[in-house]
Amino acid sequence: MYSMARATLFPTARQHSLMLLHQLDRIARRRKEIALEPLDLRPRQVVVLMILRDHGAMTQAALGETLSLDPANLVGLLNELEDRELLDRRRDPEDRRRHIVELSPAGEATLARAQEALRAVQDYVLAGLDEDERSTLHELLLRAAERHVATEGCVQAADEPEGC
Repeated sequence: MYSMARATLFPTARQHSLMLLHQLDRIARRRKEIALEPLDLRPRQVVVLMILRDHGAMTQAALGETLSLDPANLVGLLNELEDRELLDRRRDPEDRRRHIVELSPAGEATLARAQEALRAVQDYVLAGLDEDERSTLHELLLRAAERHVATEGCVQAADEPEGC
Protein backbone atom coordinates (compact mmCIF):
# COMPACT_ATOMS: atom_id res chain seq x y z
CA MET A 1 0.00 0.00 0.00
CA TYR A 2 2.76 2.44 0.93
CA SER A 3 4.66 1.98 -2.33
CA MET A 4 1.46 2.32 -4.37
CA ALA A 5 0.56 5.62 -2.71
CA ARG A 6 4.14 6.76 -3.06
CA ALA A 7 4.23 5.86 -6.74
CA THR A 8 0.94 7.69 -7.30
CA LEU A 9 2.10 10.87 -5.54
CA PHE A 10 5.59 10.95 -7.05
CA PRO A 11 5.55 8.95 -10.29
CA THR A 12 8.75 10.46 -11.68
CA ALA A 13 10.61 11.21 -8.44
CA ARG A 14 13.82 9.58 -9.63
CA GLN A 15 14.02 11.95 -12.54
CA HIS A 16 12.87 14.99 -10.56
CA SER A 17 14.71 14.97 -7.26
CA LEU A 18 15.06 18.73 -7.53
CA MET A 19 11.29 19.08 -7.51
CA LEU A 20 11.10 17.01 -4.33
CA LEU A 21 13.85 19.12 -2.77
CA HIS A 22 11.95 22.24 -3.79
CA GLN A 23 8.73 20.97 -2.22
CA LEU A 24 10.49 20.04 1.04
CA ASP A 25 12.25 23.41 0.99
CA ARG A 26 8.91 25.23 0.71
CA ILE A 27 7.53 23.27 3.65
CA ALA A 28 10.69 23.79 5.71
CA ARG A 29 10.87 27.52 4.96
CA ARG A 30 7.31 28.13 6.04
CA ARG A 31 7.74 26.02 9.17
CA LYS A 32 10.99 27.84 10.01
CA GLU A 33 9.28 31.20 9.73
CA ILE A 34 6.48 30.03 12.03
CA ALA A 35 8.91 28.46 14.51
CA LEU A 36 11.10 31.58 14.69
CA GLU A 37 8.23 34.06 14.89
CA PRO A 38 7.85 33.87 18.71
CA LEU A 39 11.55 34.76 18.95
CA ASP A 40 11.06 37.66 16.51
CA LEU A 41 13.78 36.23 14.27
CA ARG A 42 14.09 35.53 10.58
CA PRO A 43 16.16 32.60 9.22
CA ARG A 44 18.82 34.94 7.83
CA GLN A 45 19.29 36.48 11.28
CA VAL A 46 19.75 33.01 12.77
CA VAL A 47 22.45 32.28 10.19
CA VAL A 48 24.34 35.43 11.26
CA LEU A 49 24.16 34.37 14.91
CA MET A 50 25.34 30.84 14.04
CA ILE A 51 28.30 32.11 12.06
CA LEU A 52 29.36 34.37 14.92
CA ARG A 53 28.97 31.54 17.41
CA ASP A 54 30.93 29.09 15.28
CA HIS A 55 33.70 31.44 14.12
CA GLY A 56 33.88 34.00 16.92
CA ALA A 57 34.32 37.73 16.50
CA MET A 58 35.07 38.84 12.96
CA THR A 59 35.17 41.96 10.90
CA GLN A 60 31.94 43.16 9.41
CA ALA A 61 33.49 42.78 5.94
CA ALA A 62 34.45 39.15 6.60
CA LEU A 63 30.93 38.41 7.81
CA GLY A 64 29.50 40.01 4.67
CA GLU A 65 31.75 37.85 2.50
CA THR A 66 30.76 34.72 4.39
CA LEU A 67 27.08 35.55 3.87
CA SER A 68 27.60 36.77 0.28
CA LEU A 69 25.74 39.95 1.23
CA ASP A 70 26.12 43.43 -0.15
CA PRO A 71 27.57 45.74 2.55
CA ALA A 72 24.44 47.93 2.59
CA ASN A 73 22.18 44.91 3.18
CA LEU A 74 24.55 43.58 5.82
CA VAL A 75 24.45 46.86 7.76
CA GLY A 76 20.65 46.72 7.94
CA LEU A 77 20.73 43.13 9.12
CA LEU A 78 23.35 43.85 11.75
CA ASN A 79 21.53 46.98 12.92
CA GLU A 80 18.43 44.90 13.62
CA LEU A 81 20.41 42.36 15.65
CA GLU A 82 22.40 45.02 17.46
CA ASP A 83 19.22 46.95 18.37
CA ARG A 84 17.99 43.77 20.06
CA GLU A 85 21.38 43.37 21.79
CA LEU A 86 21.95 39.98 20.13
CA LEU A 87 25.36 41.04 18.88
CA ASP A 88 27.96 43.66 19.67
CA ARG A 89 29.73 45.86 17.12
CA ARG A 90 32.80 47.85 17.97
CA ARG A 91 35.56 49.65 16.12
CA ASP A 92 38.65 47.61 15.40
CA PRO A 93 41.42 49.11 17.56
CA GLU A 94 43.96 48.34 14.81
CA ASP A 95 41.95 50.05 12.07
CA ARG A 96 39.22 52.44 13.19
CA ARG A 97 37.50 52.17 9.79
CA ARG A 98 36.62 48.53 10.43
CA HIS A 99 33.99 47.12 12.74
CA ILE A 100 34.31 43.91 14.73
CA VAL A 101 31.09 41.95 15.16
CA GLU A 102 30.60 39.50 18.02
CA LEU A 103 27.76 37.42 19.41
CA SER A 104 26.48 38.80 22.72
CA PRO A 105 25.37 36.68 25.69
CA ALA A 106 21.75 37.54 24.84
CA GLY A 107 22.47 36.43 21.27
CA GLU A 108 23.82 33.11 22.52
CA ALA A 109 20.69 32.49 24.59
CA THR A 110 18.37 33.48 21.75
CA LEU A 111 20.31 31.32 19.30
CA ALA A 112 19.97 28.31 21.62
CA ARG A 113 16.18 28.78 21.66
CA ALA A 114 16.10 29.27 17.89
CA GLN A 115 18.08 26.09 17.29
CA GLU A 116 15.70 24.12 19.47
CA ALA A 117 12.79 25.45 17.42
CA LEU A 118 14.61 24.58 14.21
CA ARG A 119 15.33 21.04 15.42
CA ALA A 120 11.59 20.59 15.80
CA VAL A 121 11.09 21.81 12.22
CA GLN A 122 13.73 19.39 10.97
CA ASP A 123 12.05 16.56 12.86
CA TYR A 124 8.74 17.48 11.23
CA VAL A 125 10.15 17.73 7.70
CA LEU A 126 12.17 14.51 8.00
CA ALA A 127 9.60 12.58 10.04
CA GLY A 128 9.46 9.84 7.40
CA LEU A 129 13.14 8.99 7.90
CA ASP A 130 14.81 7.12 10.74
CA GLU A 131 18.12 8.32 12.23
CA ASP A 132 20.29 6.25 9.87
CA GLU A 133 18.38 7.53 6.85
CA ARG A 134 18.68 11.11 8.10
CA SER A 135 22.41 10.66 8.49
CA THR A 136 22.68 9.21 4.98
CA LEU A 137 20.58 12.04 3.55
CA HIS A 138 22.79 14.58 5.29
CA GLU A 139 25.96 12.99 3.91
CA LEU A 140 24.51 12.87 0.39
CA LEU A 141 23.41 16.51 0.57
CA LEU A 142 26.86 17.53 1.79
CA ARG A 143 28.44 15.72 -1.14
CA ALA A 144 26.02 17.29 -3.60
CA ALA A 145 26.59 20.77 -2.15
CA GLU A 146 30.34 20.48 -1.72
CA ARG A 147 31.34 21.75 -5.15
CA HIS A 148 28.79 24.57 -5.18
CA VAL A 149 29.05 26.26 -1.80
CA ALA A 150 32.59 27.55 -2.35
CA THR A 151 31.45 29.61 -5.32
CA GLU A 152 27.78 30.29 -4.66
CA GLY A 153 27.12 30.92 -0.98
CA CYS A 154 27.74 30.26 2.66
CA VAL A 155 28.34 26.94 4.32
CA GLN A 156 26.37 25.83 7.34
CA ALA A 157 28.04 23.89 10.11
CA ALA A 158 27.55 20.21 9.28
CA ASP A 159 25.50 19.44 12.40
CA GLU A 160 23.15 22.41 12.13
CA PRO A 161 19.57 22.04 10.93
CA GLU A 162 19.33 25.54 9.41
CA GLY A 163 20.51 26.34 5.93
CA CYS A 164 21.93 29.61 4.71
